Amino acid sequence: MASAFLESVRQHMRARNYAKRTEQTYLYWIVYYIRFHKMEHPKNLDETAIVQFLEYLAVQRNVTPSTQKTALNALMYLYKRVLERENLQIPDFSRARKERKLPVVLSRAEVSNLLRQLEHPHRLCAELMYGSGLRLMEVCRLRIKDIDLERLSITVREAKGGKQRVTTLADSCVASLKHQIAQARLFWEQDKAAEDWDGVYLPFALERKYPSAPYEFGWQYLFPMSKRSIDPRSFKVRRHHMHEKGLQRAVKRGVQLAGIQKPASCHSLRHSFATHLLERGADIRTVQEQLGHSDVRTTEIYTHVLNRGGRAVLSPLSDLTVFD
Repeated sequence: MASAFLESVRQHMRARNYAKRTEQTYLYWIVYYIRFHKMEHPKNLDETAIVQFLEYLAVQRNVTPSTQKTALNALMYLYKRVLERENLQIPDFSRARKERKLPVVLSRAEVSNLLRQLEHPHRLCAELMYGSGLRLMEVCRLRIKDIDLERLSITVREAKGGKQRVTTLADSCVASLKHQIAQARLFWEQDKAAEDWDGVYLPFALERKYPSAPYEFGWQYLFPMSKRSIDPRSFKVRRHHMHEKGLQRAVKRGVQLAGIQKPASCHSLRHSFATHLLERGADIRTVQEQLGHSDVRTTEIYTHVLNRGGRAVLSPLSDLTVFD
């Protein structure tokens, strides 16, 4: 839905250095909201219209609480920041119901079988998701300087919510990481020789503070794309990181080839990392730090997974003697 108004919203976010994904998400919900109200301009709609939309999402679309909250955040940005209605007050509305779902966790045998189905570099990515508890985008956005092969650690700088953390690195990944770093160096050397290369993307504040950093090897992506492309926001020629959809497809195909019947995904490897750490005796606070959770209650979901395991409760059938 192209319009001068939506373009002004887009430019408003870019001027404030909002992340590309936030820009895309907010515009999606703003467009959805406008279409829901039969193409009426948002400036002509009030709080009641916002409530109607949010309740439609919860009651008729059955969205999750996080989805409804994201839609609300997008509309609050639109009205308070773009349309400058600072005093906007949203009355009570029907909230989406939160269904507690246990995460999909793979057994060690299933993880091993899945990894065998993957080829480099997707296998290394999966090993980092399982071995270090990284999220999908955290793996894709890793930079060379984030890997410490001597201390066997990974610094996650662009984590969810803009947080940073340090997590463990399995020594079994070292050889593959050295190979991947060498591959990334070859791309970097090609880029340095190109006249039209504008360096790797850095958040606005970092690029302004360290103007030479985009051209330094340490700041390059660990998993770069094979070809350079034009950044749609800055129109600079850059080499982007691996696209997450390619990794998702590879893992999904690996799950099928491994004969795993669970609805497993990339995030299942992170779930498995946490669960298996707890199974091996790690305390909940350590797992919380490794995952980067702000609240330990988020981490405690994995203790529920353990409690449902076969070792937690002895089946009554175990003590039953059946006579012929």
